[in-house]
Amino acid sequence: MSSSTHFVAPVKEAQVQVDQVQLSNRKSNLWLDAWRDVRRRPLFWISMVFALIVIIMAIAPGLFTQVLPSGGACQLAVSNAGPEAGHPLGFNRPGCDIWSRLVWGTRTSMVVGLLATLIGTVIGVIMGALAGFYGGWLDSLLSRIGDIFFTIPYIVAAIVVMTVLSSSRTELTLAFAIGGFSWASTARIVRAEVLRVKQSDYVMASIALGLSRFKTMLVHVLPNAMAPVIVVATISLGHAIVAESTLSFLGVGLGGNTVSWGADISQAQATLRTAPMALFWPSLALTIAVLAFITLGEMLRDALDPKARAQR
Repeated sequence: MSSSTHFVAPVKEAQVQVDQVQLSNRKSNLWLDAWRDVRRRPLFWISMVFALIVIIMAIAPGLFTQVLPSGGACQLAVSNAGPEAGHPLGFNRPGCDIWSRLVWGTRTSMVVGLLATLIGTVIGVIMGALAGFYGGWLDSLLSRIGDIFFTIPYIVAAIVVMTVLSSSRTELTLAFAIGGFSWASTARIVRAEVLRVKQSDYVMASIALGLSRFKTMLVHVLPNAMAPVIVVATISLGHAIVAESTLSFLGVGLGGNTVSWGADISQAQATLRTAPMALFWPSLALTIAVLAFITLGEMLRDALDPKARAQR
């Protein structure tokens, strides 16, 4: 039996260069990425400055004017008079300082707007979270209730409420009239976000480890579904300010001696031909305040959306 010889070719060891993956040490999460994106946008800072001015003016109106907006400070002798020393915007028809009424009217709009936004957001979060997380018949029931409220114009509903409760027109009553009928859109957004979050692995693992469904919703689902709620609340604040001014303009707002931009606009329309600036200044203040909060909400929405960030 013949034997065969096997020849093996010599093998040369080759050195392979592997590029090292450089990992960034910079922390990254949804909020940090949103902050890095939004801080580079001038429109964000412009809206933030105006929003802060409005908030500070509402908290401490005494920093901006020492003149009282109504009462003994109003004199018919200077009715519809132009600007003068200490009164940069002139006077309205009853002889009240327009600048002072703009400053003090900010407090009314912000208090009612914040309360209405808080009420609407709380109701919307509760309804949307329960409907989205538990599903089934509870989802159907809460969704149909939300559809009913969604079809009701909250301005019309607030007019009815404030007309019925004409003897107790307070900031809280007006806020309930606005926020109590404007929560349906927030509930829809929360429901959709909860449906997305509850499919995550950490939610399933929490339930598998024995944590109750309700605690899982509170601890794991809701905190990760709050980003769009903050955006909606910021935009809703601007809408609530508009609603308060609209109701005051129609005469079903707070009433009495309460200073309000809507009431000043309603009062100034009678003298539009002879004193148009008395109508212009409260309208401008309302526009700037509402535009600041709505623009701020739009900036936050784009910053918190990874797809929108990737397209820019």
